[in-house]
Amino acid sequence: MPRLLLIDDDRMQNRLITEAVRSFREPFHVDWFEDYDTGLEKLTGGGYDVCLLDYGLGDRNGLDLLKAAIAKGCRTPVIMLTANSDHSIDDAALDAGALDYLVKGEVTPVLLERSIRYSRKLAGTLGQLKDLASLDQLTGLLNRREFQTALSAEWERHLRYGTGLALVLVDLDNFKAVNDTHGHAGGDEVLTWIARILKSNVRTVDRCFRFGGDEFACLLSDSDENQAAHCGARLVSTLADLEIPLSDGRRASVRVSAGGAGATPDIQSPDALIRAADAALYDAKRRGRNQSVVASQVRK
Repeated sequence: MPRLLLIDDDRMQNRLITEAVRSFREPFHVDWFEDYDTGLEKLTGGGYDVCLLDYGLGDRNGLDLLKAAIAKGCRTPVIMLTANSDHSIDDAALDAGALDYLVKGEVTPVLLERSIRYSRKLAGTLGQLKDLASLDQLTGLLNRREFQTALSAEWERHLRYGTGLALVLVDLDNFKAVNDTHGHAGGDEVLTWIARILKSNVRTVDRCFRFGGDEFACLLSDSDENQAAHCGARLVSTLADLEIPLSDGRRASVRVSAGGAGATPDIQSPDALIRAADAALYDAKRRGRNQSVVASQVRK
């Protein structure tokens, strides 16, 4: 059964939406959450076919929640609900990434069902187009351009709400030897395996990117340097014990180095965060590779 997520601090609205959904031709299961933080967690956690999001959520409105969710890679179609028929709010909702906008006093079961059906179909089409533009075609990870977009959005949230933010850069050690031994096709298979391992070793709210060549990036939301250190160490340890099976029947042994950094008062821009993580990665290579270093550990 399709699942609908309702994020609204009005208990009556939950009753009205639940009642309207009962008349749909296709039944939906409705989950209702009334506060910003829980709503953001549920929306970014996935598992929902559509979200109805209230514009007003106390001190932090639905537009902020939507922007934060999209910055975290949320692909769930969102329909904004509001008691206000002001067209400026309509435009702001669509600009923020909502696929439709409904005024609460004007919502009928028929209108709601049509809006949900339209939004789900549009989200599917937009998702396919976005994948072509935002994904690295070899590994399936988000590409460098998406990294810059996501980092900028997370940095804005960090400044506005004081949330933590950390970055881990991962680079394969002596990748040229892998290509020399197994050919470029084998090297591509290794990169694909690395991408899968990275994704399986971070939280669902974190995002992994192909940073370029044989270098990857993990953007850790609501985290600090300690989390970056744990993440980097875990990735280094996991890959150190792994032999990757290749399509020609052989196996490739790989090692990686990692460098991490967290947003601190000394790191005052997204570019500074990248430089700090990169310096830590370089220090890990200088120390002999196959290890993880964070910014505060870098040897001057």
